[in-house]
Amino acid sequence: MEQKKGNILTRIDWWTLILYLSLAVMGWLAICGASYSDVEGGFSEFFNIEQRTGKQAMWMGISVVAGIILMFIKKHTYRNISWIVYIATLALGILTIFIAKDIKGSRSWISIGSFSLQPAEFMKVATALMLAAYIGRREFNIKNSKDLLRCIGIILLPMLIIVGQRETGSALVYLALFIVLYREGMTGIFLLMGISAIIYFVVGIKFSGEMFDELPVAVGPYAVTVLIQFFSIAMVKFWCKHEKTFLILLAVNAGGTLLTYWTAIYLIEFNIMYTQYMILAFNIIYLLLRIRLNKEKTNLFVAIYILGALAFYQSCNYVMYNVLKPHQRIRIEVLLGLEDDLDGAGYNVHQSKIAIGSGGLTGKGFLKGTQTQLGYVPEQDTDFIFCTIGEEQGFLGSAFVMVVFVLFILRLMAIAERQDDKFGRVYGYSLAAIFFFHFTINIGMVLGITPVIGIPLPFFSYGGSSFLGFSILLFTFLRIDADRDPKKHLV
Repeated sequence: MEQKKGNILTRIDWWTLILYLSLAVMGWLAICGASYSDVEGGFSEFFNIEQRTGKQAMWMGISVVAGIILMFIKKHTYRNISWIVYIATLALGILTIFIAKDIKGSRSWISIGSFSLQPAEFMKVATALMLAAYIGRREFNIKNSKDLLRCIGIILLPMLIIVGQRETGSALVYLALFIVLYREGMTGIFLLMGISAIIYFVVGIKFSGEMFDELPVAVGPYAVTVLIQFFSIAMVKFWCKHEKTFLILLAVNAGGTLLTYWTAIYLIEFNIMYTQYMILAFNIIYLLLRIRLNKEKTNLFVAIYILGALAFYQSCNYVMYNVLKPHQRIRIEVLLGLEDDLDGAGYNVHQSKIAIGSGGLTGKGFLKGTQTQLGYVPEQDTDFIFCTIGEEQGFLGSAFVMVVFVLFILRLMAIAERQDDKFGRVYGYSLAAIFFFHFTINIGMVLGITPVIGIPLPFFSYGGSSFLGFSILLFTFLRIDADRDPKKHLV
């Protein structure tokens, strides 16, 4: 039952609002620092609507007004209209593919006069609401395969539309929502699948061109088959808990792999990849036989996992060289050490590292960043805004921004945990997961830890759609939290 007593001002979580405003102000100042070389006439020009700083200030004002309006919409209304908002944003996303102009290979922006909007930013709100509403149903059970598959469908559908807009980076954000499913009771096996898929991709691509010294076999494919063996046998042991099946598979896989490798080196040279595929085929057949003979039904999932892992790896090269855009592919190759391209894909990261390093402990001061002012870092007020903070405010300033972000995300998680129903909790965790993904990937991009995939830093990177979308996400949650019953706590 929703809380009815008290004015909305007394029920809003002011600590979260203070953190939001703090991040917004710090973000705007960072954009001022990144855009200072383009501004003439003094600090007052930062509010000029013709400048990026003025446009960002305007969008900040619009976002606050939108947030105030959202605070007047009651919790049950958000739940009831979730499917309408979801379908409407999906339709807009599909329409965008056909009407948007091609900008740097992407068709994701709709122009409205002198402004542009990116529907993908608002699809996050709709997806989070829809997921929360579906999981919040009384009859929902995540252990039920149909309910789980529908949740996955709710997440994947907007991802596919955004990929159709050629915005792969923005689509990856939705993967963060799988953390929410895990919080609601989804088995950790799906997280293992995601982690293993990343490992297969990295290992397979990075070592695809390296050959064994003694054998005419590439290291990448061979290593991936060994990893598939390891993960599938581990699943039988720790998830299926079938001890006999585990011991037999372990003996056959370890013995067969070592024996064929030794034979190929010391007795007769042959392509050991064939034997690897034969061992994996044995694993699948044996798992299916155990289902037939001993009713070990969970083995079916492991057998499907082996087939899926092989299919995924075989598709990696195709995706890498046929699906990803050239600049995305080169960025991944630079990150994996396959290319050393400081004049091309690696230039942004290289210059951002120089900018951050030049800031030292305390920084060069507000509006005094030389790397920033001279424009050495492309996209310095959007995707690479954090390097401006590092150069102007130094290690201490960068650390302070990161601490505030972490406190903001932890606060969202704490509020999500105190909700009185699943709808509020799931939406809260969806919000926290999205912010966490943007925060970690963006800073990782700037530091050269993660691939450069065009993920903005919330409330810092220049962009009206981004700022407004994040604000709508937050203020919707603040209203949902304000309507909870403080006497109830969902277990």
